[in-house]
Amino acid sequence: MSSPKFKPKWKTLILPIIGVVAFIVYIYLFNVDIPTIVGIIRQTDLYFYSLAIILLFLQTFFFALSWRFLVNFLSVKLSIVKAFLYVWYGIFIDIIIPAESLSGELSKVYLIAREQNGTSGKVVASLAAQRFIGMAANVITLLVGINLLIVKGQLGGIILNLAVFLTVVITAFLVMLLLLCVKEEWTRKIIDSILRFAEWVGRGRLKLTKVKEEAAQALRIFHESMKSFGRAYKALFASSTFFVAAWILSLTVDFLIFQSVGHTVPWEVIMVSASIFVAVKSIPIGVPFEIGLPEITMTTLYIAFGIKPEISATVTILNRILTLWLRFFVGFAVQEWIEIKAIKMFNNKAG
Repeated sequence: MSSPKFKPKWKTLILPIIGVVAFIVYIYLFNVDIPTIVGIIRQTDLYFYSLAIILLFLQTFFFALSWRFLVNFLSVKLSIVKAFLYVWYGIFIDIIIPAESLSGELSKVYLIAREQNGTSGKVVASLAAQRFIGMAANVITLLVGINLLIVKGQLGGIILNLAVFLTVVITAFLVMLLLLCVKEEWTRKIIDSILRFAEWVGRGRLKLTKVKEEAAQALRIFHESMKSFGRAYKALFASSTFFVAAWILSLTVDFLIFQSVGHTVPWEVIMVSASIFVAVKSIPIGVPFEIGLPEITMTTLYIAFGIKPEISATVTILNRILTLWLRFFVGFAVQEWIEIKAIKMFNNKAG
């Protein structure tokens, strides 16, 4: 048994560097140079920025509680501490293997299945249910923010079209995922097709008979679990409540970062820009640390809302220091600690 170590490769380092360069070139197009940004950062109000850091951890804690209510309802034992740590583990995996958060969710399935055999289907169901809640929250936030901005006459053109487009796309994905959760036969056909493709690629060298049997069992448990959620009103309400609390804290972090540079923005601007950013960031571009596109997207959104380019770029950098780099280092520490602990437990049992 070996711990999955984080080993930087040329792609891991080169692509983020290219992303940083692209972002620097982008902000220069708006006549914003690095010294200007450094000057604004030096004047950052550490009270508001420190408060944003605290809320970031609290947001992650509430997100973990939201998931724990769902997985515990399915009789999978998970303590609050483990749920919190596994979420950080997933955040770290998501950062180094961007795949629309699927990589992070798969890591949670792996961590629980490693301790409790036969729970994969239930854990996947809990994660799918939480994703439904998240997508619904994103759509509602977009709709509320759009309407508030329209009423104030502050929204139009490309931002309005983008917001409406993303609302439709997210809703379509929500409906599609819901159908896959309800239609067991559809899901089975998709999994069978993937496994047949894997066998074809392996040209007969891959023997997936056991994998097919385990997949069929996990799929059955998954659909049974999803049906159970249809009657789990208390668990869904509790999970949704904590998820909404986590989402509100996430928006508050963005608001506080603006406050830290002495710039106040309307909440509806935060709501729409954050929702659009989350949707764009979910695109699995395959670049470790997701550097480049997210920063350019965030800066562009703020500028489109009439915020000065130098403020937009500075807030973006301060935001990503917390939501990317702070999360990366905390997640890395948690991942290493969990894997080292797992190795020690394995060695003790083997001894």
